[in-house]
Amino acid sequence: MDRLELAEFLRARREALQPEDVGLPRGPRRRARGLRREEVAELSGMSTDYYARLERGKSPQPSEQMAAAISRGLRLSLAERDHLFLLAGHGTPRRPLRSDHVSPGLMRILDRLQDTPAQIMGSLGETLVQSPPAAALLGKQTHYTGLDRSNVYRWFTDPSSRLIYPAADHTANGRIFTAQLRRVASQQGPHAQAAALARQLLAESEEFAAIWNDHQVGLTFTDEKRLVHPEVGELTLHCQILLDPDQEHSLLTFTATPGTESYDKLQLLAVIGNQRLSSGLTGQSESN
Repeated sequence: MDRLELAEFLRARREALQPEDVGLPRGPRRRARGLRREEVAELSGMSTDYYARLERGKSPQPSEQMAAAISRGLRLSLAERDHLFLLAGHGTPRRPLRSDHVSPGLMRILDRLQDTPAQIMGSLGETLVQSPPAAALLGKQTHYTGLDRSNVYRWFTDPSSRLIYPAADHTANGRIFTAQLRRVASQQGPHAQAAALARQLLAESEEFAAIWNDHQVGLTFTDEKRLVHPEVGELTLHCQILLDPDQEHSLLTFTATPGTESYDKLQLLAVIGNQRLSSGLTGQSESN
């Protein structure tokens, strides 16, 4: 790990980014050149103190997953991301996390959806990035590690993961999740992560095994989704999906029909999410 070079690289990339590049307002009192450290930390899903220590060259070695999160926060290209990995002491020949790298173009779209529930998903149902309204609607989903990163794995091993859906939809959702995993496993082959995930679920979940053995394919979610939120109750939303086939990523957005009860609830959740975000940033420095 080249701490000094890593610190200088992170600082240079942060100072090259402008608030408008990541969907943030500039504000009249901004004195920092580029983004503030706390803004990059928020975009990367880590504490400001940890990120600041990286820029000062005084941090322990970041994990590959942490390095991937920083590369997304700084909107790095794939070449820049690999450079960051090398500086952090990780090699590039074998990169199972390469699919975690979200293209700058898709990130720019998400940056412009900060008032809309939106999130970028990996091929195994990993939530890679969320807008604040998406975190308010669905709960924060980017902190999971290992197999728990996959929403398919959590669905069959963690009952709490089903609470955001009405109970009447659970059976259909389980079948759709399974059919989607079968499709990805077929596309990627028997030695890929999708097939390994399926084998693990076959060993752990009798429910998954029963559905898997039905060999259903082609099942998909409808554009209309019903979700349950602990504070505002049930919502009926429209889910649109933008695919990035090169990266095997999808951008999901959730909207409601204006004038409906679900629309009003979604507006309320946006306010709740902004209040939580403002509270989390209270007392942090205005400049670096």
